Amino acid sequence: MASTKKGTASIYLRWLLLVPIPIIWCLLGHYRQLTFFENKFLDWRMQYRGEIEAPVNLRYVDIDTRAVEAMGERPWSRDLYSSVAEALIVVGGAKAVGFDIVLSRISRSAMVDQKKVLEGNRQLRRVIQENPKRVVLAAQYTLGSAVTQEEGTIRRVPLLRKGMVDPKKNDVPEMPENGFLLSPQGPIARVGLIDADEEYGSDTVPRWAPMFVHTVSDTLYHMSLQLVLQHFGLEEKAVRISPDRVDLIQSDGSTLLTLPLKEGQLLEANWFSKWNDPKLNPRCSVADVFIAIDELNSSDAAKNRSAESFFKPFKDAIVLIGPTDLLLGDRSPTPFDSKPVPRVGLHGNLVKTILSERFVVRLPEWTMWVSAVALTLIVTALSVAGGARGVLAKLVALLAIGGYTLVCFYLFERSNYVLPMAAPLGAAFSTSFAAILWQLIDEERAKGRIKGMFGTYISPQLVEQMVESGEDPKLGGDVQPITAYFSDIQSFSSFSELLTPPQLVELMNEYLTACTDIVQAQGGTLDKYIGDAVVAMFGAPIPLPDHAYRACVATQLVHLRLGELRAKWTADGGKWPEIVQKMQSRIGVNSGPATIGNMGSRTRFNYTMMGDNVNLAARMESGAKSWGSYTMCTEATRAACVEHGGDRVVFRPLGRIVVKGRSQPVPVYEIVGLKESVTPQARECVGVFERALARYYAKDWDGALKLFAQSRELEWNVPGKTPGVVSNPSIVYLDRVVPEAIAEPPPGDWDGRYIMHEK
Repeated sequence: MASTKKGTASIYLRWLLLVPIPIIWCLLGHYRQLTFFENKFLDWRMQYRGEIEAPVNLRYVDIDTRAVEAMGERPWSRDLYSSVAEALIVVGGAKAVGFDIVLSRISRSAMVDQKKVLEGNRQLRRVIQENPKRVVLAAQYTLGSAVTQEEGTIRRVPLLRKGMVDPKKNDVPEMPENGFLLSPQGPIARVGLIDADEEYGSDTVPRWAPMFVHTVSDTLYHMSLQLVLQHFGLEEKAVRISPDRVDLIQSDGSTLLTLPLKEGQLLEANWFSKWNDPKLNPRCSVADVFIAIDELNSSDAAKNRSAESFFKPFKDAIVLIGPTDLLLGDRSPTPFDSKPVPRVGLHGNLVKTILSERFVVRLPEWTMWVSAVALTLIVTALSVAGGARGVLAKLVALLAIGGYTLVCFYLFERSNYVLPMAAPLGAAFSTSFAAILWQLIDEERAKGRIKGMFGTYISPQLVEQMVESGEDPKLGGDVQPITAYFSDIQSFSSFSELLTPPQLVELMNEYLTACTDIVQAQGGTLDKYIGDAVVAMFGAPIPLPDHAYRACVATQLVHLRLGELRAKWTADGGKWPEIVQKMQSRIGVNSGPATIGNMGSRTRFNYTMMGDNVNLAARMESGAKSWGSYTMCTEATRAACVEHGGDRVVFRPLGRIVVKGRSQPVPVYEIVGLKESVTPQARECVGVFERALARYYAKDWDGALKLFAQSRELEWNVPGKTPGVVSNPSIVYLDRVVPEAIAEPPPGDWDGRYIMHEK
């Protein structure tokens, strides 16, 4: 119960620590630190929606390369502008013509004949006066930072969001010359701002434009709004400004249009198409207008008809005249154009936005908070879901993110609603990533605990294999080549009689730890403990080509370590009885195919080994006692060990024995030691013993007894001298094997086998 409460508290604490992540994202959105990303998401939504038509005949007349060549050297005489405007209005029947060029006194040049300048101005004034209010001239706050040539001051766009609310303190824009604006009868041209609030957009796309600015003498409206007013035949007094909108009021007092404002002043452009779309953005060059004017004045009827055909599409159109030549600059990218295109397109898209009433509606800030928190909760909860359906839950989390994204795209496509994306998606991704990372750390810790816990019962390699596979353990096995390892303590029953239970536990833990560490260090896998016995395998579950060599080396390292333990136990004084100080261990190994796998019941099973070769390894351990040896192996193990380890492991043959339960003889060997630790005396003993064994096989009993007597004097394990030793192979042959053969001579076809009657 306490563990459950602790786990629940840990989960609550984790969620509490994750809460700041979506809050941070929302605060970044609140302080407009995510505006760049929101704009990119909006651009993708526009691209997904695709290009659309607007219910307005809006056309561009470009001052492009051809126009620049036709107009000659700069500065251009303004009678060129007057010719274009007059032709478009009078001949073409355009409702409004907007110039995206500031025709101010600053743009004059002293190097040009002033008579020509005045004549050009007079011609433009005449056209404007004859077509009152149909021409919209540009005014501009020189990008908010440039120093004007005339006044030497910085002109800043009076933006309400920057606190510029006092008209007396606001700068005055660069205006068209007064002669173009007024006549004795009153205003004759409209003035339209061409500035954009690019800082508010936080990127290079001009998205937001001030629909009005307040100056000391007047309120100036944006170029796009002035063109819309002229399109409807409304005066500037039809504009009613409110804190969150601009209303266009008709003569009967009804509202014709409502423009939603941001920051009390800004309108966001809804982009309708690429700049170079001839269908949705119809354009021609100023040079084409000049040609059409010439054709119109020609006496050739065919040219007259061609000119009339050229001007026909301008009927009731809104026309924007602006610089498009690369050398004239004034370019920027759009949501549909990654490369910069003429900025006059901003005014056209604003006109389309207003007249189509397809206003970009950015939803209130609270939608960002709600969507960010909700999406984060859903995605994070699904991402960290575990169990059998964990993968499915993560897929659903991805679907939730995809679904929210689709909703955002759908809402914009259908209703021009801009649902926040940067903060919700950023919060969902980062929070779920943090949660998953936290979960992975916990899982790694859990794996570590599992490995630690189960590694005390079964092989760490097996635990690693089970964890990495991700599969549940199941019954069954397969045949693999291994070397089986069995060890047992000599006369262990006596230990149990002489030691108290705590002493026995302490002693066995120290001994078994030493044995197990050595086995596992050599790549062996612990199978089980059976009392004092250690059962292990080499070559499974991790295949080892040199499993026999590793097993043989492990046997000798165990004996060396046991010698160190005997010295330690002796140095402990009277803590341990003499039998402990003389402890010896017998080890048997055998190599060959065996069945390896999970054996047992469906509810409880062990990873173990089974088969005849495993039984034979057990017989090597038990049989070692009969031969006075402490490490005995089969011919199969010796051959495999030599193949991979060379002569490092020293063997001596013990004979051919028939173990209990088998009918065929098995050549067996004693593992003498490792080459680097075997003494010259032991090597000599092995040589003499091998000659004695050869005499024994030849039934030369006297010769065998003589040589075995010699090898007995060279044995390294000597009863009464070596701790715990009661016999050795030479003594066994002298006292039992050879006398038995003499007493009962073997048959003529005898192959040297010795039949064991004990396990």
